[in-house]
Amino acid sequence: MTSTNPRKAISPLRQRMINDMTVRNFVPDTQREYIRAVKKLAAFLKPSPDTATAEDLRAFQLHLTETGTNPPTINATVTALRFFF
Repeated sequence: MTSTNPRKAISPLRQRMINDMTVRNFVPDTQREYIRAVKKLAAFLKPSPDTATAEDLRAFQLHLTETGTNPPTINATVTALRFFF
C-alpha cells in the first residue's frame, strides 16, 4: 500500500530551485523567502515565472513599489529573482 501525500506535487521548476539552494547551503528560512518571491512573481505574471522578460521583472518591481512594499522587501525579492534566473 502506498501512502498519499495531501500536499500538491512539487513542480520540476520548484524542485530544481530547491536543489540549487540546497547545493549552496541556503538555510530553510532563505529557501522559503526565495520561493515566496518567485510565487509572487508567478501570481503577478500568471504564466510560469521562468518565461518572464526583463520588462516583466521591471513591471513587477514597479507593482511592488506602487502597492506599498517597503524597500528592504523589494531588495530581498530582487535578490531572490536574480538567483532564480
